[in-house]
Amino acid sequence: MTRFEGTVTLVTGGSRGIGLAIAERLVAEGGAVVLTGRDRDTLDQAIAALGDSATAVAGRADDADHREETFRHIARQHGRLDHLVNNAGINPAYGPALDLDPAAARKILEVNVIAALEWTRDAVRAGLDRSIVNIASISGVAASPNIAFYGVSKAALINLTMQLADELAPRLRVNAVAPAVVKTRFARALYEGREAEAAAAYPLARLGEPQDIAGPVAFLLSADAAWITGQTLLIDGGASVRPIG
Repeated sequence: MTRFEGTVTLVTGGSRGIGLAIAERLVAEGGAVVLTGRDRDTLDQAIAALGDSATAVAGRADDADHREETFRHIARQHGRLDHLVNNAGINPAYGPALDLDPAAARKILEVNVIAALEWTRDAVRAGLDRSIVNIASISGVAASPNIAFYGVSKAALINLTMQLADELAPRLRVNAVAPAVVKTRFARALYEGREAEAAAAYPLARLGEPQDIAGPVAFLLSADAAWITGQTLLIDGGASVRPIG
C-alpha cells in the first residue's frame, strides 16, 4: 500500500511504543515522518530503524521552544506538512484521584491536553493540509482506577477532538483513537506480572500491541477516512461490549 506516498506526518512522542508503531506503518506505506520525544538517544534509535524517511527533533511536548524548533525543521526538511498525530502523553502518578498532588494534575493537563492543542495550532499555522489523529485512551470514557486523572485528561482530549473537528472543517479532519491496555513501557504498571489476569477482561483474550493501534490510526489519517471527522474509535479488544458485573 502507498496511501502516504509523498506525504509528511509529524508524530509527537514517536520514539517508542504506539508512536513508533504508527511511524513504522506510515513509512511502510510510503510516507515520511518527523518524530518528537524527550530522549535523543531513543529518537536516534527509532530513526535508524525507520531509515531515510524519518527524522527527529528532541524536546518536551509542552515546551514552546521545542515546538518552534520542530516546525522550523519540517519547513527546512520537507516544506510541507500533511498529517499530525498527537501521541505525546504522560501519567506521572498512580493511585486514588483524591491523593493526587495538584502539581501532578496540572502537569498531566499541560502535556496531554494543552500541548495537543498547541501542537495543533502551530501545525495549522505551518500549513497542515489533511488530517489529525489524537491518541486518547479508553480511560477517557470510563472510570480508570489508579490512573483517574490521566483518564480525565484523555476525556478532555476526546472532547477537544470534537471541538477542533468542528472548527477546522472542511480544511482538516480531526479524529481520535482510544486504546485499552497496550503492551508498552508506558502502560506496564497496568499488566506487568499479571498479564493473563489483565487479558481476561478482553473478549479477544489478549492485551493490545502497538501495531494494533497503528493500523486504525493510519486509516483515520488516510483518504480512506475522507468522510470521517470528530470521531473517537475505541480500540479495546472488545472490552466495551461486555456488561458490568
